[in-house]
Formats: sequence, structure tokens, C-alpha cells
Amino acid sequence: MRFLVLIAAAMLAAPAIAQSKPAAAQPADNMQILREKLQADKKLVVAANMDLTEAEAKAFWPIYDEYQKGLQKINDRLATVITAYAKEYNARSLTDERAKKLMEEAVAIEDAEAQLKRSIMPRLAKVLPGRKYARYMQLENKIRILVKYEIAAEVPLAP
Repeated sequence: MRFLVLIAAAMLAAPAIAQSKPAAAQPADNMQILREKLQADKKLVVAANMDLTEAEAKAFWPIYDEYQKGLQKINDRLATVITAYAKEYNARSLTDERAKKLMEEAVAIEDAEAQLKRSIMPRLAKVLPGRKYARYMQLENKIRILVKYEIAAEVPLAP
């Protein structure tokens, strides 16, 4: 699980960093391979903890995959904000106005994540028994919290 969290934290920053390099220098294939490995590892963790019946699995995994695609878009937005902050922080050029804009985007990202979660909850509740539904939401929450903790530990406070 710790390995999964560390890779997830690294993945958040990688897309935004890669976007700042010339196209010829982007290791797109390596990045895609790493992203797919992370997604597969997370799916294995979820599968190992869900104990789904065949019928539950058939209904659950498409919703799971859709949710992960939504989370990836959110992760990409978060990586962009973190990279922008890191650039300003390292250059010692973070202004009050830029700091406010970055924080507004960070809160908008949190809102988008909550909205995404709310959008799948009713669908999951229809296809899973209550305890399995709760278990999956707990797994997602634990993984997201661990990733955010790792990021918070690495991102310095504004000067």
C-alpha cells in the first residue's frame, strides 16, 4: 500500500512537469507505463479488499474505471497547481495575487473531487450491498488521504 501511495504522489507532479518540456523530450511512453502500473496496482488493492461476487464485480468495475478516469483528470489539475507553485516558490517570485489564484484553483480542485465522488455514490449504492459500498468508499478515502499526506509533506509552506 505504501508503494502505491508513493507512486501516486509522484504521478501527480509528473504530468505537469512533462508538459513544461519540449515535445521531443517528453518520456510519454514511460509516463504512460508508470500510470498504467499504478492503476493496475490500485485495482489489485481494491479487488483484494472487496470480496465481490461475480455479479457485483460485473456491475462494480465499470463504475470504478469511470471514477478512476475522473480522478486522473483531477490529479492532472492538482499536478499543474503544484508545479506552478513549485516554480514560483523556487524562483522566489510568488506574489500575493498569484498565491491567492493558486489557492482558489486548489479549492476548486477539492470541490471537483467531492462532486465526482457524489456523482458515483448513488450508482455504487445500487450495485453493491451497503457494507461493500462503504468499504470501497473507505478504501478510496484512505488512498486519497495517504497520497495527499505525502504531497503535503513535500510541499513547503508559502514564504
